Amino acid sequence: MLQTAIVAQRVTDGDPDTKEIRQLTEAAGARVAGELTQTREPDPGTELGAGKVEELAERVEMTGADTVVIDADLSPQQTVTLEDRLGARVVDRHRVVLEIFARQARTPRAQQQVELARLRYRLPRVRERADEGALNRFTESGTAYYDLLDRIDELQRKLADTPAVDEQFRDQRREQGFDLVAIAGYTNAGKSTLLRRLADEMTLDTTTHEDIESSAAVEDRLFKTLETTTRRATLDGRDVLLTDTVGFLDDLPHWLVESFRGTLTEVEAADAVLLVADLAQSTDELRRKLIAVRETLGADHPPVLTVLNKADLVDEATIETRLEAVSDLAPDPVVVSARTDERFDALATRLSEHLPALVSETLTLPLSDEAMSLISRIHDEAVDVAVTYEPDAAVVQFSAKPAQVEQFRARARAL
Repeated sequence: MLQTAIVAQRVTDGDPDTKEIRQLTEAAGARVAGELTQTREPDPGTELGAGKVEELAERVEMTGADTVVIDADLSPQQTVTLEDRLGARVVDRHRVVLEIFARQARTPRAQQQVELARLRYRLPRVRERADEGALNRFTESGTAYYDLLDRIDELQRKLADTPAVDEQFRDQRREQGFDLVAIAGYTNAGKSTLLRRLADEMTLDTTTHEDIESSAAVEDRLFKTLETTTRRATLDGRDVLLTDTVGFLDDLPHWLVESFRGTLTEVEAADAVLLVADLAQSTDELRRKLIAVRETLGADHPPVLTVLNKADLVDEATIETRLEAVSDLAPDPVVVSARTDERFDALATRLSEHLPALVSETLTLPLSDEAMSLISRIHDEAVDVAVTYEPDAAVVQFSAKPAQVEQFRARARAL
């Protein structure tokens, strides 16, 4: 756990900006006691230049900081070298992200995912400090390195054998007539606010709740929860389950993404994806993040509708400029402001167009209690339902997904 930290950042050119790394460090539970920046080419041994490392060591001694956070992806060798020279624990950007995940992981599965990611981070660093001869002599047990390997294997087996709760009920939800929509995008793009705006039983306010099963956070902060949040919505008469997935963050390494692969299954198994992006950021940032998310989704993904959020923060000319700049990445996006409800009317209609096509059907049913029960179910699970009663039959017209239509046909035949 981080306590008191000094943050350090090196950039090759331009002016350093420590805002995000400070936010990350504070979100991980640490008090930032100071910062140090540098503009130069990276040092292969320590990331920072030798003089800056000495200055950092003096800052550690002066402030009593127990941790130094380097805003970079440090190699195991760089981490060990810096710790020896600074006399403090050294963590990089990715390790800070893990601390945030750990603070927010509440379910057993999420806690196992966090532990797996932490062990994958520690493994090469433990090896860097280990005596190579000792590793060769004790390949079965008795060293921290091999103990970590055993624990990693154990966690991987547990996670493979224990599906997430949402996986267990996904097929059941589809059978009940729900379309599944995943809300994806970078942290702070407004995903949680969008969920509140669309959901049937959630209000848009600034209240936050620790219970992730009852509310999705709208705080402007990083990684409020590791777990996903799912809520029901009605879009153009269709019953939809919206899942606010974990936000993306810049420069997450492959091993970290793999540790939390379960957070992406909500996207992979959805009928459609709302890709939310921040229209108020620069054009270059907007393009870069859209590219990164689409690369993460891969080639085999559900239909994607891009939502450019925060339209209330930019003028019309800027909106037009950015729409043109991302037209190759986000053809025909929806521009909205989830916070003010601006331009929101078209979103539900556009999203419904990305959902699986519905089939129209007409069933003629006898006037019986069983038939009335079926009609009630059709009202609950289908759309555009119209019932005409004749002297000896009820004629039901409706639209539903093909699998549901077949279920209703089978029930009708049985009657």
